[in-house]
Amino acid sequence: MKKQLIILRHAKSAWDTDATTDFERPLAKRGKGDAPRMGRWMLENGLLPDHVVSSPALRAKQTALKACKAMDISKSKINWDPRVYGAGTEDLLEVLAEVPNDVFRVMLVGHNPGMEFLFNYLAKKGGNDQLEHSPIKTATAVVLDLPKGWKNLQADCADIVKIQYPRELASKDNSEK
Repeated sequence: MKKQLIILRHAKSAWDTDATTDFERPLAKRGKGDAPRMGRWMLENGLLPDHVVSSPALRAKQTALKACKAMDISKSKINWDPRVYGAGTEDLLEVLAEVPNDVFRVMLVGHNPGMEFLFNYLAKKGGNDQLEHSPIKTATAVVLDLPKGWKNLQADCADIVKIQYPRELASKDNSEK
């Protein structure tokens, strides 16, 4: 049975804060609006995750909490994995390999460049030129269809279903007002 991965990069973070480390940087005002917007988009499009894994860094944590709240997913269902912070492809593949096999859809919330590295490793090359070279900007959700399991994911194994940028949704929200 196919699996589905939603890669969600943390929303826009604030730089002008009292945070003493990168790990402690919070979301900016725009990020606080984009995170729940992406959660609502997932809910409206039937993309509710069965399993959520997030970096525990503050901006990723706030993104995961706001997106999950918009989808009515309890914060107790979020798995905070410190390996996601500063992770490269190998680290993220290890995190995914630990997902129970009966889980269909995973949402992974983290940081660049790791999220882009994972996307570029997994996504099949060649199909859709528009999607093939798209960067994963803040609060962007990438939906990938994967082969049978979470273990031993190989390069170029995933089909790109959708790349959703929050700004596209924000402009839609504004035009409906």
